[in-house]
Amino acid sequence: MNILASLQRLTAIDYCLMAVLLVVFGIQIYYYSYHFASIIKYRKKRDNGIVPFVENLPPVSVIICAKNESENLRQFLPAILEQDYPCFEVIVVNDGSTDETSDLLQELSLTYPNLYRTFVPENANIRSTKKLGLTIGIKAAKFDVLLFTDADCKPASNKWIENMARNFTQSTEFVLGYGAYMQENGFMSRMISFDTLFIGMQSLGYALNGHPYMGVGRNMAYRKETFVRMKGFSKSLGIQSGDDDLFVNNGANEYNTRVEISAESVTWSVPKSTYRSWFRQKERHLSTSSFYKADGLLRIGVEVASRGLFYALICAIAILSPWTFGVVAGIVFLMRYSVQLIVVNKVAKQFNERKFYFSLLMFDVVLPLISLYIKIFSKKSIFKWK
Repeated sequence: MNILASLQRLTAIDYCLMAVLLVVFGIQIYYYSYHFASIIKYRKKRDNGIVPFVENLPPVSVIICAKNESENLRQFLPAILEQDYPCFEVIVVNDGSTDETSDLLQELSLTYPNLYRTFVPENANIRSTKKLGLTIGIKAAKFDVLLFTDADCKPASNKWIENMARNFTQSTEFVLGYGAYMQENGFMSRMISFDTLFIGMQSLGYALNGHPYMGVGRNMAYRKETFVRMKGFSKSLGIQSGDDDLFVNNGANEYNTRVEISAESVTWSVPKSTYRSWFRQKERHLSTSSFYKADGLLRIGVEVASRGLFYALICAIAILSPWTFGVVAGIVFLMRYSVQLIVVNKVAKQFNERKFYFSLLMFDVVLPLISLYIKIFSKKSIFKWK
């Protein structure tokens, strides 16, 4: 009798709220089951031998730009120089460092003959010295396949180069990898890990479904021939960032791009140590997103908008509608949460990332709000790459 009475109190607004909730729920499930879960499906194809890899591994030039990174280079560069790979060189571009970078590179070059050093000229009059440094490194590269990472990155294994390079089939121009952050204790480290994992699910998932829109400079590769044909970073010279994501956005497509998802191919980077430095990093990364192609922006925007609307509708129905609809909304909420738990944690396991449970919901709400705040209120300042 109580249920019947509750149903009789339902209004057109209640039905409208529930209808919209079911629509945005469907959109969210589509993103998780089709785009984000594509990494899981791709792994199964790879394990079943369906994904083709090249047998004759190409020679590779690894390029790293370093600005006052002597301690990181000392700690992580040997892991790159000692990769188990038949033919490769490592080019480190010293971008005006004032620490011991130059002396360290000279010292390491005595031990590692495959290490080559170059530098960005002093007082270079250019908006982004990192783009100039990368261009210098690319021009110095002997090989066509170029693999990029940062000075504060360590490969997960000595098979990093091999796992990335095996994707360069005849038609492949871009290979996108996953760049993780080293796991530390504390709330900020968990937030950075989730943010990185979700961005990875987006960028790699979309690429696997034929919609590549970005790459991360910590772990990506492309051909020198492609860089020359695209006239380098000419399309993004007017902005500070964009040497990785905008370059991929401008040149990658469903036919010339592949994704590497093996745990051995992951690079692990040193995370930011303060909220302020992490916030500034987010500002720098988001400063380029408005330059993405329209289809990529739409795909990202629909997911974020449907996510925000989903949470808003859950709250509205719980507060305004009779309890019967509140129960239905609760079931819908738990269904989405269950799908999230499965997909997010399976992808996390694939990359040896930490798993997320209750914190998943908090980060799922908080991180988009932080990005929205940055988009609206961030000063249009010039962001230095280091």
